[in-house]
Amino acid sequence: MVNQTFTADVLVVGGGTGGTAAAIQAARRGAKTMLVSEFTWLGGMLTSAGVSAPDGNELAAFQTGLWGEFLGELRSRQMGGLNNSWVSLFSYDPRIGAQVFADWVRELPNLHWIAGRLPLEVLRKGDRIIGVRFADFTVQSKIALDGTELGDLLPLASVPYRWGWELQSEFGEPSAPLFPNELTQRYPVQAPTWVAIMQDFGEEAIASEIQLTPSSFILPPSFQGTWDHGWEQFLNYGRLPGNLLMINWPLCGNDYGEGVGRLVESEAARHQFLQESLWHTQSFVRFIQTKLGRRYGLATQIFPSLLTPESKTQNSLGGGAYALHPYYRESRRLVGLATVREQDILPVAGGRVAPMPVDAAGEVNAIALGNYPNDHHYPNYNFILKPKSIRWGGRWTGTPFTLPYTCLIPESVDGLLVCEKNISVSHIANGATRLQPIVMNIGQAAGMAAALCVQRSCQPRDLPVRVLQAALLEDERSPAAIIPLFNLPRDRADWLHRQRDYLDHPDTYPCDGNCPYLEPQTPQDSKYMDDPPPFTKQRDGESALFRGIFHRHAEQDYTFTLEETAAGGEQTWIAIALRPEVNRELQTCLDRQMLCVWGYLNQSGKWLVVEKIIAAAATAPVFEP
Repeated sequence: MVNQTFTADVLVVGGGTGGTAAAIQAARRGAKTMLVSEFTWLGGMLTSAGVSAPDGNELAAFQTGLWGEFLGELRSRQMGGLNNSWVSLFSYDPRIGAQVFADWVRELPNLHWIAGRLPLEVLRKGDRIIGVRFADFTVQSKIALDGTELGDLLPLASVPYRWGWELQSEFGEPSAPLFPNELTQRYPVQAPTWVAIMQDFGEEAIASEIQLTPSSFILPPSFQGTWDHGWEQFLNYGRLPGNLLMINWPLCGNDYGEGVGRLVESEAARHQFLQESLWHTQSFVRFIQTKLGRRYGLATQIFPSLLTPESKTQNSLGGGAYALHPYYRESRRLVGLATVREQDILPVAGGRVAPMPVDAAGEVNAIALGNYPNDHHYPNYNFILKPKSIRWGGRWTGTPFTLPYTCLIPESVDGLLVCEKNISVSHIANGATRLQPIVMNIGQAAGMAAALCVQRSCQPRDLPVRVLQAALLEDERSPAAIIPLFNLPRDRADWLHRQRDYLDHPDTYPCDGNCPYLEPQTPQDSKYMDDPPPFTKQRDGESALFRGIFHRHAEQDYTFTLEETAAGGEQTWIAIALRPEVNRELQTCLDRQMLCVWGYLNQSGKWLVVEKIIAAAATAPVFEP
């Protein structure tokens, strides 16, 4: 392919979470698409960065679009299920996630994927991007998308971007600092983490000793305090199937941000930072092995070797037990037509949802939704943000918010969209917009927008947002929710009608995020009402019937004491729900009421995830001590 020139309708540079989703969606919509990735795995944070225990968009109503389809594929492929860790309700072997994306790409004859390449030059014609040059080929396109981990197309294209903090005077964000300080100087962006996968080889095993880092690397002062709350809780944080352990730990762990500005200074400076970050994680996993014993060691053959005969990537450091690249929490951030601020992701006064992005004409610009709490990572600093966490279904989740289409579009450059953590967002708000599910939603919206622009022969800024919203809602394979509604999952018959209605009438959008006047849910199965079955032994990853006593401790705070002890000797479990009808029923259950429920256990979080209440709250007997 030396000096070859390709032509495409849509070019996606970067195979991160958003870039992969964008390329797949653009191709599914019919656009002739090229995807050029740095790494040999697609999926970014979800796969090649090793964060296979993703956070956010976990409630049933928010599992839509490509994110919902991805979860469905994982459920069908992952032996033992996704219910392994306590940081996430969906944890899986990253190799399976990578295979899902590779299979999706392989299905599409109009999607051409080339791996192991970095962009070298962005081709412009006036204010329009017309292509990108790589080491041995060039791609000319109608629309280009930046799906790189660090927004690498932006400087190459001379597109204005932000890097670092904004003071409170810029956007009026309540959590932004008033003045520059030690924190803003030391960590201009959030600290990345180079994830490693360890394995519990068993009590009798002696794993290979993890090597020391080079003497030239300055070790951190101490990892002491890593598991002040218990080493079992630490190990279960990112537990994966097959006795694998995802090591992505912020407390005296492997976050690394020393000189993080080097990531955007030069190729040599970036490489040095990456090498140090990898060594830091190597030091951490050796510390874990030293303290907990040689039953724990590095897993083998998780990530592929980065270097292939065709690869032109220079930052080839990971592979094996180490992720292919760090988990980047922040990148260069576009200066777009609109900037998402902290106020845009916080709950409205007296409500449980963020405000809708509405333009001057009263039109809703929303194209992607997320619900993660705002979370920032700075080693050795506890940065306090205005809270946006809420209780729902018996556990903590985040205030749902939406992103406007205009945060994907550069202010003055045509032919370009962004689709990763590089959207037009403030440093503060990035703490909630950076999570894997919403970045996947961003990618789907950007890919759909690019394909529509090709079909309509228009630029992204000229694409009517209602056309994009309709295409996302009505997608044949993976329709994506735009309006966050806690109590309206995709499987409801009136889902599409309600989504459209709130787009047409944003002034009627309920501040509690619950759609009123819903028809009654399908009645619960009644065959067990009079004679509930005994406790059913659960196999890993499978749902089962459980009988026991429901306890109400506070609003949205429940436990369930099993009639028979479950595996591991546990009898009392935290009762949680992801589906709205179960959430509603739990709120009406009586304290110390005998119930029979259908659900599954999460050993790491000590949760009983209730999928259905078999014995109705109104008819089940109340337990008397």
